[in-house]
Amino acid sequence: MAPLSSEAPMAAPAVVVDALEPAKQNKRYFQTDIVWKNVTVYAIGHLLAVYGAYLVLTFQVKIITCIYTFLLLFFASQGILAGAHRYYSHKTYKAKFPLRLYLVVANTLAFQNSIWEWARDHRQHHKYSDTDADPHNANRGFFFSHAGWLMMRKHPAVIEKGKNIDTSDLEADALVMFQKNHYIRCYIAATLISSFAIPMYFWNESVWMCFLIPYALRTVYFYNATWLVNSAAHAFGYKPYDKNIKPRENKLVSRLTLGEGWHNYHHTFPWDYRAAEYGPGNSMTTAFIDICAKIGWAYDLRSASDTVIKARAIRTGDGHHPIAQQQNLQNHHPH
Repeated sequence: MAPLSSEAPMAAPAVVVDALEPAKQNKRYFQTDIVWKNVTVYAIGHLLAVYGAYLVLTFQVKIITCIYTFLLLFFASQGILAGAHRYYSHKTYKAKFPLRLYLVVANTLAFQNSIWEWARDHRQHHKYSDTDADPHNANRGFFFSHAGWLMMRKHPAVIEKGKNIDTSDLEADALVMFQKNHYIRCYIAATLISSFAIPMYFWNESVWMCFLIPYALRTVYFYNATWLVNSAAHAFGYKPYDKNIKPRENKLVSRLTLGEGWHNYHHTFPWDYRAAEYGPGNSMTTAFIDICAKIGWAYDLRSASDTVIKARAIRTGDGHHPIAQQQNLQNHHPH
């Protein structure tokens, strides 16, 4: 179920296109090899997760295990959402050591590659969004941008342009590099403690249930939730801030990812710690960062002003922003 690497040597591609040319404008199609090992691991992981979900829905699992799994899901999710994404990839706020330590541990438990690799890929996604140099280019189809990119050899443009992504700030962070250098060991330790030792010791949960619910179901659910940001939030929804880019505002994805589905906003203002125009009521991750700021663990939170947001919505939005609708109404019905 791990986000396995697909960087092994590739067969020569049928066609190599300009990394900055959107695939939807390209009449030629890049042929790539499937990594069957990855396909097998993800397929087995999803089957186990489906069975785990069945056990939960048919009330064959202890209530305390279900509650614990949800809490563990939130704990691990912040390692990606507040950590690898908003803090390490975009530097939308500053964090003191206790918060950075938490984010590294939580990120390890989420099992979506090390912070260094996650942030590098995400920075590349923003720099070359929806082109051949984007690791999960949405123009190659819904399934590819959702999960297929983890089961195929990388496009040559992804490898080539990835060499130019600046990760010097990550490499200067001792916690990030410790995790990178000892990733598998850290993951095994975190998983054995959180998904197995705690449920087995404190409420006598079985090894099998620990494996299916706090481990498999939690991991696979969060995989798909975060993958939806790359797929569904690039395919369905409105573009109130910038109609010229593919990312969209998707309320359902935002609910499933604790606030990451307001994607047109995020790609327009990637440096905003909220990843949305809305406040913590629409994002548990934003609420988490706000709480960390109140206790002194997070500071220098960056956000776009209302004036800047409204001006951008009027200038480049698709008309779905309230300020744009208000302006259109005034233009059609002048006083």
